[in-house]
Amino acid sequence: MPSFSYSAINAQGSVLTGEIQATDASAARDALRGNGLLAQWVRELTGPAQSTGSGIFSRGKKVKSKSLQIFSRQFATMIDAGLSVVTALVILEQQTDDKVLAVVIDDIRDRVESGALLSEAMASHPDVFNRLYVSMVEAGEAAGVLDIVLDRVATQIEKEQKIKRRVKGAMIYPTVVLAFASLVLVGMLMFLVPVFVKIFSTLGGELPVLTQWVVKASDLLRDRWYIVFPVIGGAIYAFFRWKKTEAGRQAWDRFKLRIPMQIGTVVRKVSMARWSRTLSTLIGSGVDIIKALEITAQTSGNWVVEEATADVRLRVQEGATIAQPLIDAPIFPPMVSQMVKIGEETGELEKMLEKVADFYEEEVDAAIQALTSIIEPIMMIGVGMMVGVIIIAMYLPMFRMLTLIQ
Repeated sequence: MPSFSYSAINAQGSVLTGEIQATDASAARDALRGNGLLAQWVRELTGPAQSTGSGIFSRGKKVKSKSLQIFSRQFATMIDAGLSVVTALVILEQQTDDKVLAVVIDDIRDRVESGALLSEAMASHPDVFNRLYVSMVEAGEAAGVLDIVLDRVATQIEKEQKIKRRVKGAMIYPTVVLAFASLVLVGMLMFLVPVFVKIFSTLGGELPVLTQWVVKASDLLRDRWYIVFPVIGGAIYAFFRWKKTEAGRQAWDRFKLRIPMQIGTVVRKVSMARWSRTLSTLIGSGVDIIKALEITAQTSGNWVVEEATADVRLRVQEGATIAQPLIDAPIFPPMVSQMVKIGEETGELEKMLEKVADFYEEEVDAAIQALTSIIEPIMMIGVGMMVGVIIIAMYLPMFRMLTLIQ
């Protein structure tokens, strides 16, 4: 008998996870319901379809966000036009340009034809459909508004990608300048400084301190390059590995919020835009508030926001409003908590959160433009100082020599 992993809510509202044996996913849900548990998702642990999906992603191939957005939008249109889920999946499989997504759609269609719910079939591919996506589809199935929910999913993906493009676009200039400066520094130390060293050796006398340090750096880089470059590469690799650890992620996310020159402010605004948009989308899709807060925390992208949202969820579970825990959490700006408070009082929480998301997305644009205008001159000054120090260090002995001659 197949085994299934599950996540379910008990009568007290607590989320439980575990494994259960049943003939199929529907039987597993019925068994959980008989035990007083409401299944959030049920996933088969074994099966040929699952191994096919894992085989795709084990080779490092991923579904593009743009492809997933188009898939969701077209799926919503087809369902709204009256096509069945299976028919829509067949058409989407044939017309998608993403080969990896086509294989995933084929597997989902097979599962749906076998009697599984669409959300259950999607949950078997967590690398493609994250928990936010699956939960929204599950809520859409339960409420009979699958087309509306899929359209909301497509909008959510589009908004997230828009923010990512803005942030990446802002990082292009400093990254290029930093890379260029590093190449210039290495080139000067390895090729320019040795030419001056030969001249200094013929002049004799003691070199200025600054010149001595530059010459030592040049000698180290030229004579021990096979150690220096691997050490630098290893340090960069170790940093990214450390960031993936739980302790590293927590420390790095806290640090990002404190970076000066408005960088920490931009990070915070990006987090608030994503947090508000996700929670608004989940609530509008019919997901209950406890589950919506849990998913929002997991998809917030920052550990500090995640912990604060988890605390909000616990206090809401105990009977508090959403606004009060937000007011008590320093990470959430007053605008967020006040708009949520108004939304709760007027019964339009979804609309208020959407307005907050729109506001912070516009703020991210303005903040990135301001940040770019600050970073550009600072980077140029930094490159100029770096090159200037080396040039001055090389010419100092000559200036001293001219002074002695006079």
